[in-house]
Amino acid sequence: MIEAAKDKGIYCLIFRNLQCNVRVGSLKDISFEAGYHIYVGSAQGTGGLKRLYRHVMLSKEGGKKARWHVDHINLDEHFELVCTVYAVTFEQLECILAGALQSRGVQGFGCSDCTCKSHLFYRRRDPTDEVVKNFRKYGLEPLVEEIL
Repeated sequence: MIEAAKDKGIYCLIFRNLQCNVRVGSLKDISFEAGYHIYVGSAQGTGGLKRLYRHVMLSKEGGKKARWHVDHINLDEHFELVCTVYAVTFEQLECILAGALQSRGVQGFGCSDCTCKSHLFYRRRDPTDEVVKNFRKYGLEPLVEEIL
């Protein structure tokens, strides 16, 4: 279960959204097509996978100020967090996974601390199976949690 995890890892947040424009901090207004967006994140810091738990709670409860790019869409009424995919690992695989999922990304989103073009990617249909397949491709055992 996410809330108890202190392990380090990697995760993807899968959002379903309506067509909309969202103001995302320094990236300004971004136009989003209706469909799904995959955010690739790392939980290698001191809190480990507690960072994932924070994203889920922010989606469910709101009430906090946006801290990271992904918080802006997580708090927006047009976006719904529908699923998380994560794995315990000490390997720095965030950018490798983002590269594997790279397609129709939002330029500069979630990657201010690396050289990737983006860490947020669009899909017309539910990408959960694709994300799981990519976790396994890199030797990770993905855990999938639907958000109700």
